[in-house]
Amino acid sequence: MSIKIGLAGNPNSGKTTLFNGLTGATQYVGNWPGVTVEKKSGKYRKNKEVEIVDLPGVYSLSPYTLEEVVTRRFILEDRPDAIINIIDATNIERNLYLTTQVLELGVPTVVALNMMDLIRKNGDTLDCKKLSKLLGCPVIEISALKGQGIDEVTQKAIELAKQRKSQEFTLPVMEEIKVSLSEIEKMIESSKVNINTPKRWLAIKLFERDEEVVKSLKLNHSVREKINQCIEQCEKVLDDDSESIITGERYAYIGNVVGQSVHKAKKGSDTTSDKIDKIVTNRILALPIFMVIMWLVYYISVSSLGTIVTDWTNDVLFGEMIQGNIQSFMETANVAPWLTALVVDGLIGGVGAVLGFVPQIMLLFLLLAILEDCGYMARVAFIMDRIFRRFGLSGKSFIPMLISSGCGVPGIMASRTLENDKDRKMTIMLTTFIPCGAKLPIIALFAGALFGGASWVAPTIYFMGIAMVIICGIILKHTSTFAGEVAPFVMELPSYHVPSAKGVLIHMWDRGKAFIIKAGTIIFVACGIIWFLQSFNWSLEMVDADQSILASIGGVIAPIFTPLGFGDWGAAIATVTGLIAKENVVATYGVIYGITDATEESADLLAMIAANFSTVSAYSFMAFNMLCAPCFAAIGAIRREMGSAK
Repeated sequence: MSIKIGLAGNPNSGKTTLFNGLTGATQYVGNWPGVTVEKKSGKYRKNKEVEIVDLPGVYSLSPYTLEEVVTRRFILEDRPDAIINIIDATNIERNLYLTTQVLELGVPTVVALNMMDLIRKNGDTLDCKKLSKLLGCPVIEISALKGQGIDEVTQKAIELAKQRKSQEFTLPVMEEIKVSLSEIEKMIESSKVNINTPKRWLAIKLFERDEEVVKSLKLNHSVREKINQCIEQCEKVLDDDSESIITGERYAYIGNVVGQSVHKAKKGSDTTSDKIDKIVTNRILALPIFMVIMWLVYYISVSSLGTIVTDWTNDVLFGEMIQGNIQSFMETANVAPWLTALVVDGLIGGVGAVLGFVPQIMLLFLLLAILEDCGYMARVAFIMDRIFRRFGLSGKSFIPMLISSGCGVPGIMASRTLENDKDRKMTIMLTTFIPCGAKLPIIALFAGALFGGASWVAPTIYFMGIAMVIICGIILKHTSTFAGEVAPFVMELPSYHVPSAKGVLIHMWDRGKAFIIKAGTIIFVACGIIWFLQSFNWSLEMVDADQSILASIGGVIAPIFTPLGFGDWGAAIATVTGLIAKENVVATYGVIYGITDATEESADLLAMIAANFSTVSAYSFMAFNMLCAPCFAAIGAIRREMGSAK
């Protein structure tokens, strides 16, 4: 029989690591609440009849964010056969808040206690049997990162699912609240509404004035009035609003549970994470440290190690092995010269010029993944909140911007996690100023051609993007549309830890594969078209590039860019084709400067570019292509998220 198991838990609890371990799926493991916006599923590797559904990381089942809505609707409407609730044992009080809400829904639940090794390292003890007895459900220790206990917890969930028994859990509350909830339950029963959800949970949600539950039950006006009177009476007696009353009761219960099952060792000093944070989040040192780290990231990926690998890829792999051999084969086979030129100079030359930078891009993504997985990037969001808040943006806006360093489209979509509509729209408009992976080849190409691979070029372009975010944020915040207070930014700072090799490599591949796929599709076709346009004139006669269709079109456009310092037709065409996909900027130069000697392709391409630019105009060209309109895919994503073509 088919069994569906949901994975529920807080962000950073190890939930997605557990999902990867159970399914073998290449799911990105991140430190950011909101990375997994939609639920994702996979088959349990030891039993293909069991479907594992990875739900977004949430702190509660109140419908305040998209993640909470997705998770709650899945449990209520899809009704999984069982739930594995993964808990970070080092933050058990906060994690149990969600657990109490999950248990109330009546779905068979197993609690998976993760990171128990850190509990023991801190000298604390946690009694699993006691915790299981108090919660009324199985509690099993696991290590999602090391793969320990994950099959045991899954087998227990399967066992509960096969029993088809509802979970029984009732949150203990004060007598006054109990009376009010009982009255509300009776009113639900008297209304004879068709429900499959435990009445106690519905009563609590109605007591909290949960709008989604009120709408879904479709209670008549008189019943709603009676319920409201019941709530107001309880609020008056306890002198607090209804939602705060329930929250207080949950934490009172959690405090009792933790008090009986967890014994913490007395600590006289800060943890390692606390000691590191005193330096990296220091008001004075935080920003310089971030700048130095980003300089190192770009130095390693663009100016040193990345350059060595890229030069080999361009000169040896694409130059000698691929382009040179294919050209020799086609000439030996007496293939028509125009077809040889199309394949060798157009398709391979253009696509190769782009793919040659894959090592640098993959290395950049690898380093960024390490920074994210170890917990540092969560601190950067905290640091940037101090700066962004002054200019009308929340620190939470940095999360979509960080994702945009891979690709602008998922970065734009990640803005959905911002609760405030004004903040969300501002973030969408500003996110693509951050250089994405597709723009890195432009930086690498021009840095190598005009600046001798200087290590300062790439970081200054990156920080120019952040500066533009701030400047445009100030401008937008002074318009009536975006005026107002910035939404408060609350974010958990996970403990520093050694990144998992699997998680880092998955993250690197997830970001890098889109670049490679695009090179094999959009850029492949674009290179063919560009080659045709730069090889023929309007009479369809083969000519030099300077007399081609492309040159004549570029000549019309070029004067627009003359004030920026790059008014030749090649630069104009490369900038325009970059609107289709930013990788096309490099691909266009690869085709326009078609190199006859494939073994010298990389050096000759750099020499050609150096001959047409000065250092100032080259930096101007890079800056313009970093900050102008993003690619069509990103523009389409912006239109969808904003709900307006304007």
